[in-house]
Amino acid sequence: MTKYIFVTGGVVSSLGKGLTSASIGMLLEHRGLTVRLQKLDPYLNVDPGLFSPAQHGEVYVLDDGSTTDLDLGHYERFTNTPLTWNSSWTTGQIYQRVFEKERRGEYQGTTVQVIPHVTNEIKQCIGRLGGHGIDVVIIEIGGTVGDIESLPHMEAIRQFPLDVGKENCLYIHLTLIPFLKAARELKTKPTQHSVGQLRQIGIQPDILICRTEVPLSHDERAKIGLFCNIDTEAVIEEKDKDFSIYEVPIRLNDHKLDQLIVDKLRIRDAGLLELDDWYELLERIRNPVHEITVAVVGEYAEMHDAYKSTCEALDHAGIAHRARIRVLRIPSRRVLQNETHQELRKADAVIVTGSFGESEIEGKIETVRIVRENNIPFLGIGLGMQCAVIEFARNVLNLKGANSTEYDKNTLHPVICLRDEHRFDGQHSFTLREGSQKTGADTVVFQLPSRISDAYGNRPLTSERFRHCYEFNNRYRDQWEHSAMKISAQSADGLWVQAVELPKHRWFEAVQFYPEFKSQPTKPHPLFASLFAAAVKK
Repeated sequence: MTKYIFVTGGVVSSLGKGLTSASIGMLLEHRGLTVRLQKLDPYLNVDPGLFSPAQHGEVYVLDDGSTTDLDLGHYERFTNTPLTWNSSWTTGQIYQRVFEKERRGEYQGTTVQVIPHVTNEIKQCIGRLGGHGIDVVIIEIGGTVGDIESLPHMEAIRQFPLDVGKENCLYIHLTLIPFLKAARELKTKPTQHSVGQLRQIGIQPDILICRTEVPLSHDERAKIGLFCNIDTEAVIEEKDKDFSIYEVPIRLNDHKLDQLIVDKLRIRDAGLLELDDWYELLERIRNPVHEITVAVVGEYAEMHDAYKSTCEALDHAGIAHRARIRVLRIPSRRVLQNETHQELRKADAVIVTGSFGESEIEGKIETVRIVRENNIPFLGIGLGMQCAVIEFARNVLNLKGANSTEYDKNTLHPVICLRDEHRFDGQHSFTLREGSQKTGADTVVFQLPSRISDAYGNRPLTSERFRHCYEFNNRYRDQWEHSAMKISAQSADGLWVQAVELPKHRWFEAVQFYPEFKSQPTKPHPLFASLFAAAVKK
């Protein structure tokens, strides 16, 4: 029988429910259990792919093309669980399904209400992840207890044990224990109120995970347990980490969280915990041999979570090579003001990131010029590849005014365009729906030999994740084939350019896909690892 763990948050937002859920999944996987993870967000947005990075951080892309909240990136980096469209739900998506069912007459004319119709829909989304061969499903409830938006989700998970049995469900509540520095005192009252709100809904937490700046004494844990009706050993300290988020599962294990979960859910198939690979990971983080600086250029560079996966992928490459990565975040608008040229020239490597919608493209194009002319190791991602193509067209091929039709519809040289514009490869002409977006995993075929194929261990092809509407314009293929910039990868049918490179440059690779979504701390992505190797040789 599948077991279900519900992770809620209280007191304040941004406590790290995603990291905690991912860490729990990682610990249970390392005990030989099959785990699935799911995020239920309270937003009314129907498409998380339209979230602004300024508010929600990066949009994360799954293999099946689903665009989701960045917490799913934590799930994939910490665990091996496959994520699909059913791993991420917003309130807007839930209500949309309810409305569609009502219009199809599936409710047979009854009054459609939050209870039972909305809550039933939420429970169905949760239940789909369980079943034969799945030991544990971990469901993270977004938002904070007490928010009006999350009430239907709270009610749904309150009801869920009535459907599957109380012995198969576990509630974990993540909360904050603030430390008042002036009084040098921990305050437990906010946590008591948060648990009180949960209990008013009808949910009694089984385990309380307490975020804190300072360690909790046994007496403090006992006090919290007494007032919150929780066993003292089930009050788990989660102290702020000094150097890496990858320390979280180890510290939770120190407090025996995984054993507590196994015991409370009576999971008989759980094996002994094997964490040798994770301890080796932390040892590498603690004892770096090198330190390099990588400049990340993008319009949201100042926002910590806007390029979360990119920065994590850099860390993974650094961990593999026992190096500390110093990320220099440079807003692309500042490049045009000449404020950052010296910083870029001093960087060991430069990344121009992907984007979607409005973008400060000229600053990114100028960045590409600087790294190309100064022989600085460079990785262009998504729009970063398109900027590399535009810069090369303008400054090397002398295609004056070359641009993407996304930013200049009247450009004389549309080297980047929508899939339905100017599409001809010399043998086949083709048209796709205007503005159609390519999202999700697809095959990438490498040109052999090439630097990109070397990075992937001379494999002929791989699978990567995409999210874009605009492509390299095939009208210009011949000019590229006879230039210093080579097309180094394409789609399986040969119609789409997936990567370009400069073979005579120290390391210059630009890809249409998003490699950061395939990187893990114990398995760095080949492109980031190769970029790092080039940066170290500088």
